[in-house]
Amino acid sequence: MKITGIRTFLMHAGQPDPSKGASDERSGDGASTQLRGTRNWLFLKIDTDEGITGIGECSGWPRVIETAIHDLAPLLIGEDPAHIERLWQKLHIAMMGHGMLGTVGGGAMTGIDMALWDIKGKALGVPVWMLLGGKVRDRIPIYSHANTPERALAIKQRGITAIKCGGVVDPVRKVAALREAVGDDMDIAIDLHGPPWLTPADACRLVRALEPYELMWVEDPIAPDNLEGYKRIRDAAHVPLAAGERSATIFGERELIERELVDVIQPDTGRAGGITQMKKIAAMAEAHHIQIALHSGSLGPVAEYAALRLLAAIPNALILERLDDDWDGRRRTIVPHPEQVDGLIAVPDAPGLGCDIDEEFVARFPSGGNVSVPVPEAAGSYNPGTYNEHLYVQTRVARRSYFNL
Repeated sequence: MKITGIRTFLMHAGQPDPSKGASDERSGDGASTQLRGTRNWLFLKIDTDEGITGIGECSGWPRVIETAIHDLAPLLIGEDPAHIERLWQKLHIAMMGHGMLGTVGGGAMTGIDMALWDIKGKALGVPVWMLLGGKVRDRIPIYSHANTPERALAIKQRGITAIKCGGVVDPVRKVAALREAVGDDMDIAIDLHGPPWLTPADACRLVRALEPYELMWVEDPIAPDNLEGYKRIRDAAHVPLAAGERSATIFGERELIERELVDVIQPDTGRAGGITQMKKIAAMAEAHHIQIALHSGSLGPVAEYAALRLLAAIPNALILERLDDDWDGRRRTIVPHPEQVDGLIAVPDAPGLGCDIDEEFVARFPSGGNVSVPVPEAAGSYNPGTYNEHLYVQTRVARRSYFNL
């Protein structure tokens, strides 16, 4: 079997309703006249001379990644898609001259790698989880997003037992209100994902304040490149820490894992480097008793299928992030749409990834822009009077109010 071509499918996907996202952020209208926001999904298909087509999804910076895929395509034409590891190494070396692998390179390699696993599964007539060693579990637990008690209770009524909220603004009060609403039988996580990021001193103070609420984890409390800061938080508080969604490959996640700076590692299914890399990341994490909770908050439905396949096959899978109701078009993008019962998704058994996209539906939503300043001034994420500075990291003022109920 030989690869004959690569096709890309870029679409402007509907932005999640602010009430349904674990974020204090509010995106603007973006450039699209069809849909609010600037979220894009990028899918690709790899064709072969035996009529088997593999599908994948790329995340990170979809409009730019599409160009990267077409730049890499000549290196894959004529290759046997069965040799996934060798092709991964070939692409990695090809991009090395542009610098260390980042969001664009990781995203491009992720979609390609995902499609190669899909082809192999289809060719052998087995689901991808079988190629990864077989199933450890038949169902994958999921968590949803909630920023208000009303949203949290609605999720709980659907049988989902875990939620995540955003914590840039007033995090202690938010968690307290959610815990009071849902009681002790529901897990709560909080994402402190900026902007602006907390300084390590502020993060230590905040995480200690959150200890009484027995959170599932505190996510991205400081800028992701401040590894020494993670060690400082780890030493200061007794709350599970989670991070890793913004890094790609085993090389990007290595220090978080090897230095045991987190309890939960969160590689992004669309930009971590593909199933090949995520299987290795999971093995590295297992050796350090670190759990896997794949990041999926901004991804489309193909990456979700890949996440289900991986989480079925690894021992240290904790939970999957899932926004099943973020946009009505999600269900129409994918065939079939994975169905959840309460807070669990059954692991699909179809060969390969077991899904396809509706190409005609995707084509109805052409990309209209893929970057935005993520928060308006009214969101209150920045200290008063500093919004136009758009700082990456900022020490909090009005500290008495911010860190206490």
